[in-house]
Formats: sequence, structure tokens, C-alpha cells
Amino acid sequence: MNYTYIDMENYPRRAHFSYFTGMAYPYAGVTVNVDITDWLAAVKKQNRPFFHSFLYAAANAANQVREFRQRILDGRIIEFERCPGSYTVALPDGTYCYCNVDTDMPYTDFLSCAKARQQRAMEQASLDDGAEALSLIFVSSLPWLSYAAIVQPVPQPADSNPRITWGKYFTQEGKTLIPVSLLCHHALVDGIHFAKFFKALDEWLAQMVREMNNGEAGGY
Repeated sequence: MNYTYIDMENYPRRAHFSYFTGMAYPYAGVTVNVDITDWLAAVKKQNRPFFHSFLYAAANAANQVREFRQRILDGRIIEFERCPGSYTVALPDGTYCYCNVDTDMPYTDFLSCAKARQQRAMEQASLDDGAEALSLIFVSSLPWLSYAAIVQPVPQPADSNPRITWGKYFTQEGKTLIPVSLLCHHALVDGIHFAKFFKALDEWLAQMVREMNNGEAGGY
């Protein structure tokens, strides 16, 4: 796995790291309603798949914030150059499996790649994230519910993978909004990093709109 170690002696959040790694529940989370009005219109006009399109924006936004690429390994912080997403895929029997995919490619290339990887994941129907699980960003969605908050299961001992979840979009005051939740290890991620993620997400959504409206996002 391609990562580097953070210099803990000069790490500015060293005291915070020690404080939060000692907690029984070291996670911090937030849910924000994200405006997808223009993005959704472009996705529908171009007949793009909603989930994979939003995953593309969310995973790229997470990778843009370095703290979302950091993990705790043997009491130290490592930082990955790139973190793929691992998301839940519904199976015909009502259960689900995991599918891992990176978003480090053009949008339309990603759509084709994700479609193929999801098909393979459904055939394997595995709950194993793979040997490189430490690098993953965990992603899930609740397309049936527009929620205000969510509580997620976490392992014991605590892991340090960020979790991104979104629900059913809804209309409010003429805008289309979607609830997006983050859950991160507080030893690595603070509120300012949440804010950076949502700013990056807005920018990625806007960029995708421009590409789709300019005809740069080709067929699926």
C-alpha cells in the first residue's frame, strides 16, 4: 500500500491525537443537507446513474482533504496518496456485498469501470473489503429515507476509515437537497476538515455540471 508516515514529533495535533485515541468512542460525525439542484438536473438530462455519479463526487472530495486519507497504524499516523471507495451493493436476496472502486479517472471512464466492478462484486457477493481495507473510504446510502441524523456501527477496537453516507434527496424552498453524513476518527479529523470536505463536494458537483452541460461527459 502506498503511504507515508507522519512525523509525530512535529505533528500539530499530537495532543489531540493522544486524547481522542484513548476514548471508547473516538468518532465525530455530522449530517449536512447538500444542494444538488443543478447537478441532479444535469444527471437526469444526460441519463447518468445517480449513485455512481454522486459517489464520484463524494470520493474525489474526500481525497482532496488530506486528513481523510490519513489512518492510524500501530499507534502512528500514515497518509495514503489515494484512497478508493468501498460501497454497499444490494443483492437480490435483500442483503448486500461490498464493492471497491477508485475515482481517480475521468467521470465517464469511472462510470464504465464502476459498472464492471459492481457486476463482479455481485457475482462474488463478499463482505470482505480486501487486503487493503485500511486505505478505503467506506460509503453507503439510504435511498429510501431523507434523514436528519444517522448512527453507524463501528468495530472494536476502533478503525480510522472515514464513512460517508447519503439518503434520499428532497425538495425544500425550490431547491433539491440530499442529506450527506460523515463519520470520522476524531484523532485525525476535526470540524474544519468536515467543512473542507463539503466545500470540495460542492466544487466537484459544480464541475460535473459544467462538463455534462458542455458535452464533455460522454456515454455510459
